[in-house]
Amino acid sequence: ISSVHDSERMGLSFGDLYIAGLLFLNAVVILHEERFLAKHGWSTNAPEVTMNPGSTKSKILSIIKAVRLVMMWPLIGLNVITVLFKLIFG
Repeated sequence: ISSVHDSERMGLSFGDLYIAGLLFLNAVVILHEERFLAKHGWSTNAPEVTMNPGSTKSKILSIIKAVRLVMMWPLIGLNVITVLFKLIFG
């Protein structure tokens, strides 16, 4: 019987994938279009987006906008459940 501590375990569990996905969705939802994205040329008002609506940049901006619109309230619930789970079970 080997004694493997939690810090020594290797691999990726479903819980780790869940946390990574949750953090990624949080990052997408908090991106503010005027304050952050527009500074880097990633605004829906940018000329390359308005002139070419089928471009990759336009599609990525549409996905960001859709995720922000659809996932805001479910994401709040998932965050609360995750925090409570981590507080109770460690």
